[in-house]
Amino acid sequence: QVQLVESGGGSVQAGGSLRLSCSASTDTYTHMGWFRRAPGKEREGVAIIHRDGLITYYANSVKGRFTISQDNTKRTAYLQMNSLKPEDTAMYYCAAAMGWVPSDASLRERTYNYWGQGTQVTVSS
Repeated sequence: QVQLVESGGGSVQAGGSLRLSCSASTDTYTHMGWFRRAPGKEREGVAIIHRDGLITYYANSVKGRFTISQDNTKRTAYLQMNSLKPEDTAMYYCAAAMGWVPSDASLRERTYNYWGQGTQVTVSS
């Protein structure tokens, strides 16, 4: 079992920045990262990082604006979000998976067994 706790959401104007944090209760995960669900839409993968820190995956919509990183000593992943847009408004969820994950499944919701409660990000125009 992995428990995940997010922090760092909030409200910001378009063009601004926010940093999300996700802390895990154990270090047994292999992949950790972020999904989001906007009102009326399905949850989508945003950014994932492998525990080794060498492999990351990003949704096309956030490439070049968001950066995922981690501090293994703290079992914490971070999502730095820059140049935020109103369409980034969503509930952001931290997720973690154990075991091997094929590359093409890294941003798929069903890959992940462990989820945080979510933190709201609101970007105003």
